[in-house]
Amino acid sequence: MVEALFLVKLGTIWPRAILKIAMILMSLKSSAQVSPPVLPGPEVSQLPLLEMNVNLSSAKESELSQPEKIKATIRRARDAWMRGDADAFASLFSPDGEFILPGNRWVGQEAIQQVVAEFAASHSEVKIDIKRILVEGEQALVEWHWQDRETLTGRHSRADDAIVIEFKAGKIVYWREYVDTQTWAEP
Repeated sequence: MVEALFLVKLGTIWPRAILKIAMILMSLKSSAQVSPPVLPGPEVSQLPLLEMNVNLSSAKESELSQPEKIKATIRRARDAWMRGDADAFASLFSPDGEFILPGNRWVGQEAIQQVVAEFAASHSEVKIDIKRILVEGEQALVEWHWQDRETLTGRHSRADDAIVIEFKAGKIVYWREYVDTQTWAEP
């Protein structure tokens, strides 16, 4: 559960900013305390404060349809790759989940966490642009554009990926990527 305390200056455009912040925070799966940004400006500092507690629990996520929950999990996987967060990526899988790339297969959260951590240690500037997510039942098909930079050589890579994902009880049990590095399309 994520809870945030927002201090709202009455009479400003803060409510719109708070809505954006709340939407971002709702996508987080962290129990960290989140502090609001400090916005400078004499007109803001002169206004009275309105304090509101906003509970950003997963209750909102429980209201999502099954396809929307699957899409949210896929976006969390993308975000974990882009941050190099191996623990977050592996946590999306079931204990015996499979992660398959051309020529490689890892089974279990520990193996998946290890390979993603190794990748994150040797690559940076990972950018992923999701083009489409198709969901049917507990299966999804994802198309995304991937870019990264190998830290040691500075070499940039890019690819188009098609990913087949199966879910069970909200966890990924099967993730198989089909990678095309030859005919990469501009986003």
